[in-house]
Amino acid sequence: MRKRHPKAESDSPEPSSSSQETDGSSGNDKEVRIDVRRSGKVMFSVLILITYFSWAVYNYQHGNLPRPLTAQQAGKRGFSEIQAMKHIKALTQFGPHPVSSDALVHALEYVLAEVEKVKETAHWEVDVNVDFFESKFGVNRLVGGLFKGKSLVYSDISHIVLRILPKYESDAGDNAILVSSHIDTVFSSGGAGDCSSCVAVMLELARSVSQSAHGFKNSVIFLFNTGEEEGLNGAHSFITQHPWSSTVRLAIDLEAMGTGGKSSVFQAGPSPWAIENFALAAKYPSGQIIGQDLFTSGVIKSATDFQVYKEVAGLSGLDFAFTDNTAVYHTKNDKVELIKPGSLQHLGENMLAFLIRVASSSDLPKEKTQQGEEESKPDSAVYFDILGKYMIVYRQSFANMLYVSVIMQSILIWAMSLIMGGYPALVSLFLSFLSIILSWIFSVAFSVAVAFILPLISSSPVPYASTPLMALGLFVSPAVLGSITGQHVAFIFLKKKSSNRSSNRMQVSPRLRVDLAKLEAERWLFKAGFIQWLILLAVGTYYKLGSTYLALVWLVPPAFAYGLLEATLTPIRLPKPLKLATLVISLAVPILVSSGGFIRLAGTMIGMLVRFDRNPGGTPEWLGNVVIAVLIATFISLTMVYLLAYIHLSGAKKSIIVALCITIAVSLSLASSGFLPAFTEDTARTLNVVHVVDTTGKDQVSYITMFSNTPGNLNMEAEQIKEGFRCGRENKTDFGSFEAKYSCVTVKDAEVGWDKRDIPVLRVINEEERDEGGRRVTAVSLDTGGSWRWILGIDMEEIEDFTLQIGEEEVEDEEVVMIARGEKSSSEGWHQIQFAGGKKAPTRFVLKLYEKKKKDEEEEVSDEKKEQRPVLKLRTDINRITPQVKRVVERFPPFCAMFGKSTSPFTLAFLASLPSTK
Repeated sequence: MRKRHPKAESDSPEPSSSSQETDGSSGNDKEVRIDVRRSGKVMFSVLILITYFSWAVYNYQHGNLPRPLTAQQAGKRGFSEIQAMKHIKALTQFGPHPVSSDALVHALEYVLAEVEKVKETAHWEVDVNVDFFESKFGVNRLVGGLFKGKSLVYSDISHIVLRILPKYESDAGDNAILVSSHIDTVFSSGGAGDCSSCVAVMLELARSVSQSAHGFKNSVIFLFNTGEEEGLNGAHSFITQHPWSSTVRLAIDLEAMGTGGKSSVFQAGPSPWAIENFALAAKYPSGQIIGQDLFTSGVIKSATDFQVYKEVAGLSGLDFAFTDNTAVYHTKNDKVELIKPGSLQHLGENMLAFLIRVASSSDLPKEKTQQGEEESKPDSAVYFDILGKYMIVYRQSFANMLYVSVIMQSILIWAMSLIMGGYPALVSLFLSFLSIILSWIFSVAFSVAVAFILPLISSSPVPYASTPLMALGLFVSPAVLGSITGQHVAFIFLKKKSSNRSSNRMQVSPRLRVDLAKLEAERWLFKAGFIQWLILLAVGTYYKLGSTYLALVWLVPPAFAYGLLEATLTPIRLPKPLKLATLVISLAVPILVSSGGFIRLAGTMIGMLVRFDRNPGGTPEWLGNVVIAVLIATFISLTMVYLLAYIHLSGAKKSIIVALCITIAVSLSLASSGFLPAFTEDTARTLNVVHVVDTTGKDQVSYITMFSNTPGNLNMEAEQIKEGFRCGRENKTDFGSFEAKYSCVTVKDAEVGWDKRDIPVLRVINEEERDEGGRRVTAVSLDTGGSWRWILGIDMEEIEDFTLQIGEEEVEDEEVVMIARGEKSSSEGWHQIQFAGGKKAPTRFVLKLYEKKKKDEEEEVSDEKKEQRPVLKLRTDINRITPQVKRVVERFPPFCAMFGKSTSPFTLAFLASLPSTK
C-alpha cells in the first residue's frame, strides 16, 4: 500500500463552516452552514441599552443642576441663588411691565434701589458708579434676522447702568466687560424667565463682583436696559448714546427662550477669545454651536441684544439663554414656580468665574469687527460641551485642517478598497449609497404621513404639545420603521449582488452562498454610515459650519471600530457576522457627545409649536407637524444607520417592526381620543384678543378679534367664550407687521370702550414739492392719537426714500429728524417703521415721501390696484384693556393664554391708511 506524502496531509485544510463545500449529504450541510442570525433577545437588549444611555446623557447634560446656595453659604464673594430668587419674586409682583407702563417704572425703581445697595456695600478699594440713563430718540436698522426691512425707532426709554472698577487701576475705566439684560416684558407676561431671572442673576453678580473687583485690571458694566422686547432698543441706545459704551471691549448678553434649566451659550464670537476663556473658567460649562448655526440661519425666528452688540458696536462676546419650558415663553405661564432649583446657581457660578477671569486679564480683545467681516473671519470658534462638565473649543482654522485631513484619508481608504475589490466593490458601494437614499426617503415619508394624518383625526393639529413624549410614537417610531424599510430594500439588492459575486468567485453550495451574501450585505449597510457622514463632513467643511464637528464624531469612531475589529488586509476573504463590540465602540462616543443636544433640540422645537404660525391662519395646519417630522426623521436617519445594519440578520427584526407598528397605532389612538389633552394650564395655547378700530375703509368700523399663533381653528374656544364670535378665513385683519388670515370676530359692544381722541390721523400737508432729481415729494402729517407704540408700513414699490421728523410741521432742523434720507431696505415690498417710547415720547410727526421716477407705461396703474395697496398703513397700540376684551379674557378656557411679541398689537389697536398719493 502506497503511503500518502506527509506534506499533502498537512496541507489539507481543516473542516470549517466558511471554507467547506457541501457533498449533498445532510450531515455535511450542517457542517458548512453559517449561523447568520443574531439572538433577538440580545438585539432587544442592545436597543434598550442604547435608548437608555441616550436618555441618561440628555438628563445628565441638561438636567443636572448645582445645589442652590444661601447668602451665608455663598459668602460675600460667592453667588447665592436664594438671594437672586428674591429679586425675581419682587419683579414679577409688578405684573407685566412693557415699555411706557407704570409697572415698568416700579420695576426700574426696584432695580435702582438694589443697585444703590451694591454701591453702598462695595469693597473700599472698589469704585461703583450708578447712572440712571434716559435715552434720546434713535433709530436702529439691523442688517439681517428678524428685523430686516425695518427701522426700529425709540424715544424716552430708561436704563440703569452700573459700573464696577478697581479704585487704583488707572486703565480699568477704559477697558470694560459689558453684562447686559432687559427689565421690560411683553404685555402678556410677568416675565419670571424672560428676563427677570437674568436681571436677578446680574444683581447678585454685581454684589459679588463689588467685593472682589479691587484685583481686576478691567471694569465691569452691568446694563439693565428696557425696550428689548420692542426691537432691541435698549442695547442700541446704550451703544450709540451712552459715554461708557466706547470703553466696552467684550459683550455678554443674558436671555431666556423659556423658564429655568441650564443657561447655555448659544452664540459666541466673532472673536473666539470669550468662548475660549469661558471654557477654561466655567464650573459647569454649557453650550452647543449647533444652536448658533440654527439661530443665525433664521431657522429659529428670534433676536437678542447680542445682535446689536455684534452688528452695531462690532463687539465680540457670548450670548446665554434659558431654554427649559419654552412653550411658556411670553405667556402668563412664565412664572417663578417653573424655575428649577439650581438654574440661577448654574448661570451665576459660571458667570462669576468667567467675569473674575476676564476682568483680571490684560489681553481683552481690542479690535472691533465691522458688519459683514464676521462671516469671512477664519478664526471663529467651534464649541460644544460634554455632559455639562467639559467644553471643547477649537478654532475654525484648526477645524478646516482637521476635517480636510480626515476627508482625504477617508477618500484614500475608499479608493484603495475599490481598487482591491474591483467592479463588484464599486457596485456594492453604489448600492450602499442607495441604502442611504432609501432610508432617508422612507423615514421622512412615514413620519410625514403621520404629520398629515394628525389634523384629520385630532381636535388639535398638534395633540402632543403638552406631552412631548408622544412624539416618540407619532414621529420617532414611523421614522425608525421607515429607515428599516429603506435599508431592507437595499439589503435585498445587496444580498442578490453579493450572492452573484460569491458564486463567481468560488464554488460553494447555494445555501452557503445565501448566507455569505447576507453577511456581505450587512457590512455594506454598516459602511453606508461612513459614506453618509463623509458627505456631510465635506459639505460642512466647504460651508464652514460650526456644527460640522458632529459629522466628524459620527464618522471617525465607527470607522476606527470597524477597522480595528472587522477589516482585513486580505484581498479575498469570506465575510463574518459583525461583532456587537464593533457597534458598542462605534456608538459610545457619538452618543456621549451628541444625543443630549439632539433630544434637546427636538424638545425645544416641539415647545415652539404653540407660536409657530407667525401670520395666524397663514400656514397649513399640518406644516408644524411636518417640520417636527422631518427634523426627527433626519436625526433617526443620521444616527441609526449603524445600529439598523445589525437588525436585518437579527431574530428581533419582525418583533421590532411589530412593536413599532403597535406604538404608532396606540399613539394615533391617544391623539384621536384626546385622552392626553393637547394643551394644559401650564402648556397653554396662545391667543390674542384685540379690540380693533379700523378707519382704513370708507366707514369706520370696530370689532373684537381673536386669533392664535398656534396651528388649528378656534371653534371650540369661541364656543366656550360665548361672546358671539364668528370664526373663519373671511375675517382677515392686516395689522401692518403681520396679517391674521384666520380669526374669530364679534361686534358685540365694540362701539364703546375707546376714545375718539385715540384715533390716529394720516393727512397730506404738501404734495407740490420736487427734489433736486425732479421726484415728487409728499409731506404727510402723522398723529398717533396719544399712542407711544405704533407700526407704519411704507410701500417701497412706490416710494424710493423717506424721512421722519418730530413735530406737526416741516422744519429744517437736524435735531428733530429721526430718520434721514438714505438707502432703505424692504421686506416683501414694505419698509416698516416700528416705534416704541416712554410716556414723554412724541406723538406727532411729519413723514416726507420721495416717490420713484417711473416710465410712462409704469404710471398707468389701474385705480383698483391703487385701492388694494395703500402707500402707507398704520397701526397704533394702546395698553388698555377695554371692558369687552376683559370679558373675553376672563372667559378664556384654562388651556389658553395671551401671547405677546414685538410685532403683536396690544389689546386695543387702531388701524389707518393713506391711499396712493398719485
